Amino acid sequence: IDLFLSLIIRYRFGGKCVMYRSLVFVYGSYGVGDRPNGVPKLMDLLDEPVPGVGTYEDFNTIDWVREKSKDRDRHREIATKSKESTLALMKSISDAFSGWLLMLLVGLMAGALAGGIDISAHWMTDLKEGVCLNGFWFNHEHCCWNSNETTFQERDKCPNWKSWAELIVGTNDGPFAYIMNYVMYVCWALLFSFLAVSLVRAFAPYACGSGIPEIKTILSGFIIRGYLGKWTLMIKTITLVLAVSSGLSLGKEGPLVHVACCCGNILCHLFTKYRRNEAKRREVLSAAAAVGVSVAFGAPIGGVLFSLEEVSYYFPLKTLWRSFFAALVAAFTLRSINPFGNSRLVLFYVEFHSPWHLLELIPFVLLGIFGGIWGAFFIRANIAWCRRRKTTWLGHYPVLEVLVVTAVTALLAFPNSYTRMSTSELISELFNDCGLLDSSQLCNYANVSVTKSSSDALPDRPAGQDVYTAMWQLSLALVFKMLITVVTFGMKVPSGLFIPSMAVGAIAGRLLGVGMEQLAYYHHDWVIFRGWCSPGADCITPGLYAMVGATACLGGVTRMTVSLVVIMFELTGGLEYIVPLMAATMTSKWVADALGREGIYEAHIRLNGYPFLEPKEEFSHKTLAMDVMRPRRSDPPLSVITQDGMSVEEVESLIAETSYSGFPVVVSHESQRLVGFVQRRDLVISIENARQRQEGVVSASRIFFTEYTPPQPPNSPPPLKLRGIMDLSPFTVTDHTAMDIVVDIFRKLGLRQCLVTHNGRLLGIITKKDILKHMAQMANRDPDSILFN
Repeated sequence: IDLFLSLIIRYRFGGKCVMYRSLVFVYGSYGVGDRPNGVPKLMDLLDEPVPGVGTYEDFNTIDWVREKSKDRDRHREIATKSKESTLALMKSISDAFSGWLLMLLVGLMAGALAGGIDISAHWMTDLKEGVCLNGFWFNHEHCCWNSNETTFQERDKCPNWKSWAELIVGTNDGPFAYIMNYVMYVCWALLFSFLAVSLVRAFAPYACGSGIPEIKTILSGFIIRGYLGKWTLMIKTITLVLAVSSGLSLGKEGPLVHVACCCGNILCHLFTKYRRNEAKRREVLSAAAAVGVSVAFGAPIGGVLFSLEEVSYYFPLKTLWRSFFAALVAAFTLRSINPFGNSRLVLFYVEFHSPWHLLELIPFVLLGIFGGIWGAFFIRANIAWCRRRKTTWLGHYPVLEVLVVTAVTALLAFPNSYTRMSTSELISELFNDCGLLDSSQLCNYANVSVTKSSSDALPDRPAGQDVYTAMWQLSLALVFKMLITVVTFGMKVPSGLFIPSMAVGAIAGRLLGVGMEQLAYYHHDWVIFRGWCSPGADCITPGLYAMVGATACLGGVTRMTVSLVVIMFELTGGLEYIVPLMAATMTSKWVADALGREGIYEAHIRLNGYPFLEPKEEFSHKTLAMDVMRPRRSDPPLSVITQDGMSVEEVESLIAETSYSGFPVVVSHESQRLVGFVQRRDLVISIENARQRQEGVVSASRIFFTEYTPPQPPNSPPPLKLRGIMDLSPFTVTDHTAMDIVVDIFRKLGLRQCLVTHNGRLLGIITKKDILKHMAQMANRDPDSILFN
C-alpha cells in the first residue's frame, strides 16, 4: 500500500513526496507492528540520488567499475528515451556529438595558449640581451627580419637591435660593455625566476614542476583536487614563460602537457556526462595529454602515441580517435599562429637529407649507450636531490633555492655562447648541417675548393680553428647542462625535462659527429670507411649524430620508445633517419633498464608516495592473498557493518574511530557472511542527508542494508534503509589466491580494494595501498613511502 500510494503521489506532484512523508509517519505510528516492512525511509521513496553520494574525497582513488557502470546506465537510459520522441532523439544525438565538440574546444584552447607561450618566451629570452628600437615587443629575430645579416646569422650586426650596453654606455665594445651586458643578463634572469617562484608559491603551488608524474597518477584514477583547476592553469601559463625566459635548464614541453590537461578538465564542466563521471573525464584528460605533446613539439601523431604509451592508464579505441582529432585541431591552431615564424609547425626542422651508411650504426649504438647511462645517472642524482629537498631545511626556502640556482646558471652560462642562447636555439643549431652560407663557429671549416651549389651537401672538410674552439665550448656546455639540470628539475617553478635532455644528447652527438667527420676525411682508407667514403664525398652528417644523441638521452631519461621515435621524426622531418633513431632509442632503453627499471616520471611518482600501480612492473613472487590482507594476526579485528543490527550512533562511532575508506557489510559479527561493501563517504553523506530531510531520525535509529526491513517495536524511531549505496557485488578472492593474480586484477580493473573470503566467510581486505606496499617490500624498497590509497 505504501509503495502504491507513493507512486500515485509522485506522479501527481511531479515526483515530490513531501505530503506522503507526513502520511507515512501518521500511518506508522498507529500500527507499525502490523506492517511487514516497517516504516519506509524517505530515501527509498525518492528516485533522485542523494547529493554527494558517488563522489570522492581528495587524495583518494576512484572506483573505475562503478563509474563505467554509471555511464552504461546513462547510455541505456538515453537510448531508451530516444525512441519515445523527436526531442529525446535530438538529445541523444547531442550527447553523442558532445565528445567531439569537447575535443575541438580543448584543441583550440591548448593550441592558442601554446602559441602565446612560445611567442612570449622567445621575446622575454631575447630581452635579457637587448631590446628592439622599432618596438620593444619584437624579439631579436623579428626585429632583424628586414636585415640581410639575419640570413648569415650575424645577428650582432642588426642595426635595429641594441644590446643593453649600447643603450646604457653607447657602445658594445670593450670590457666595460661586456660587464654591463653580463650584469643585465643576470639581473633579468633573477627577476624572471623570482616572479615565477613567487607566483607559484602565493597562488598555485600545484603549478610547479613538470606535471606529468601527477597527470599519470590522476589518469590512473587518483583524485588531486585543484591540480587541474583554473588557478593552476593561469599561474602555470604565466610562470612557464617566466621560468623558460630566465635561462634555467628546463623546458616547456612537460608543463604544456599539464596546461593542456587543465584545459580539458575545465572544459569538462561544460558537459554533464563528463562533469559527473570521473572515468569519462579521464578519457578527456588522456586526449588532452596528446594535445599537450602535439603543441609542444608540433607532433600530433607522436602526441597520441605518447598519451597511449606513457601517461594513459585506460585508453579505449574511442579515446584514440578523439585524441587524434584533438591533436589535429591543436596542431592546426598552433600552425595558424605560427609562433616560430618559419611557416612550419616544428622548430627543429632539418634541411639535409644525406644518406647514412650501415656501418654508422656503430656510433649510433654508442650514442644509445651514452643516453642510457646518462638517463640512469640523471634519475638517481635528481631523485636523491629531490629527496634531500623534501627532508631537509632546503624545502622550506623554495624562493632562495630558485634564486641561487638561477644566479649560478646565469653566471656560468653567459661566458659560453652555447649556454647563453636558449636551449631550443642551441638544439636547432646542433641539428643543422653546414652549408656554404653558414657562418657559425660550428661551420667554420678550412677553405677547400667547393664546386657544388649551396643547395647540395658539402663534402667532408678539415675542421678550422673555430670548429675546435666550438668543440671545447660544447664540451664545457655538456658538463654544465648535465650537472645543472639535476638540481633544476623539481624546483618550485614550472620545469620540463624534454628539452634539457635533448640538449645533452645533441651536444654529445654533435661532438661525436664532428669527430667521425674528421676521421672520415683524414683516414678514409680505414676499414670502417672503405667502400662507402671516398675522398671529396659527403660521408658524415654531424647534424644527424646530434639528432640521434638527443633521441638517445631523452629515451634514457623517460624510457619512451615508439612515441619518442615518432616525435623525433615529426620534430625534424627526417623520415630517412627512422632506423638510426630506433637503434639509439632501443639501445638507450636497454642500458637504462639494466641500470634501473624506473623512468624519471615513475621515480617521482614513487618519491611523492602516489598510489600508482605501474603496468610495466612485473610481480613474480610466490605470495598469497592471505599474506597481504588486513587484518594481520597482530592487528585488531576487521571493522565491519552488519546488514540489519547497527544503530546510527554505532555506525557514526565506527566512522569516527577509523580512517578506512569503506566497510564490508556482513550478515552478522558471528557468521561474517559477506553481503556487500559500502564507501565511507557515501555512508557519511547518506546519514547526514537523512537527518536533514527525514523526520524522526535519531542516534538510536537502526540502519538496514537489506531489501526489506523487519517489523519495528512500537514508538521506535524510523529506520534508515541504505541498501542503495551498497555495492552488492564487490570483488572478492579466496585466501589462497596467488598475489600475482591479485595484482593483475587490480591493474586490469583499476580496483580500490578487494575482499578476501573463505567459503563465503569474510577474512580480510586488500587495498591498493596494501598491494603497493607489498610490491615495494618484495623489491627491497621502503614500503612506508606509499602515502595514499
